[in-house]
Amino acid sequence: MAVIAVLALDGVVPFELAVPGQVFGTANLALGTPHYDVRICAPTEYVTTSAEHGAFQLRAPWDLDTLARADTIVVPGSSGFLDEPPPDVREALRTAAGRGARLASLCIGAFTLAATGLLDGHRATTHWQYATELARRHPRVEVDDSVLFIDNGPLITSAGVAAGLDLCLHVVRTDLGAAHAAATARRIVMPLQRDGGQAQFIEHPQPVGNGNGSSSNGNGSTLQPTLHWMESQLHQPLTLEDIARHAAMSVRSLNRHFRAQTGTTPLQWLLRARIHRAQQLLETTDLTVERIADQTGFGAPATLRHHFTRRTGASPQAYRTAFRAR
Repeated sequence: MAVIAVLALDGVVPFELAVPGQVFGTANLALGTPHYDVRICAPTEYVTTSAEHGAFQLRAPWDLDTLARADTIVVPGSSGFLDEPPPDVREALRTAAGRGARLASLCIGAFTLAATGLLDGHRATTHWQYATELARRHPRVEVDDSVLFIDNGPLITSAGVAAGLDLCLHVVRTDLGAAHAAATARRIVMPLQRDGGQAQFIEHPQPVGNGNGSSSNGNGSTLQPTLHWMESQLHQPLTLEDIARHAAMSVRSLNRHFRAQTGTTPLQWLLRARIHRAQQLLETTDLTVERIADQTGFGAPATLRHHFTRRTGASPQAYRTAFRAR
């Protein structure tokens, strides 16, 4: 049987800890014969789950030696995801990767996987709320917050919470084929592959600052006034030069400050702001796609559809149907 080791760190999110067992155990039932052996592994015998989700203590039957020898390792999120994982955990994950094991992270478990260096040079995802922080801490990882999961062969990462189900079903499909994966999905009452990605659920809060345009991060002027100005000019064609002129800095300095303060480039920030405005208009107005394209600076409806679908995983019309405020 294929051994699936689920890493249980102290503060593990209980739902994410249970997802692999639910999916792979159900796959065994759907198959009619055991294919997966799911084992909960931890660096200590007893682990307490995250307090935010109702803390309880559990006993992990398997240790890190078992994890290092597993065929597939699943890394759920934990409340201490911003802390450096223990050295023995990092070593076990690297050892498993070195011998060809498949490693998968669920939600903020990507931080634990990234701390090993294994994600360097790869595209990865995590919960959209923490994607910027993952990119800041691990600049060699190409973070994409728009998708439900990313499969890099031996390295798989998923987005927030329920996307762990999508990832595990994807593993079943890879291992056993679409028919068995579909049978598993039916038993856990969810589609084999959900439409769209997590980008359609992302909130885009206003930039945080001190409100008076002065420096707030200790390494240069805050971009808050420029960000507010960009949001007020979404309907206009803006170039890097236009943005740099408003910020009173060179294009090179603008790019550097933008990366430091927002985690992305000026044009990518502008694109996301335009898509967010389009989402708001689709949800709250009866404006046509043509009018929305004009008001959000995309100009042509085809341009809006291209960027909107690529970013959210759904066409403007499909998004309006799903999210229109009633």
